[in-house]
Amino acid sequence: MLRLLVLILVLLNSLYFAWSHGMLAGLGLAPEQQTEPQRLQQQLSPEELRLLSPQEVQRLDQAPASSHD
Repeated sequence: MLRLLVLILVLLNSLYFAWSHGMLAGLGLAPEQQTEPQRLQQQLSPEELRLLSPQEVQRLDQAPASSHD
């Protein structure tokens, strides 16, 4: 009984994998494509982002606050 349950679960997982990766699109069974082009257009200078090291963050925390008016 347990072997049958495991076999069914493996089969269902395989079917889900094939469906989620579009392998069943020929049968008309494919997930809906999700795109959000408006979010990409709303980004403000993503190329200017940079990661800070812990030392840089600590240095910024200790620096006096300056006004950006």
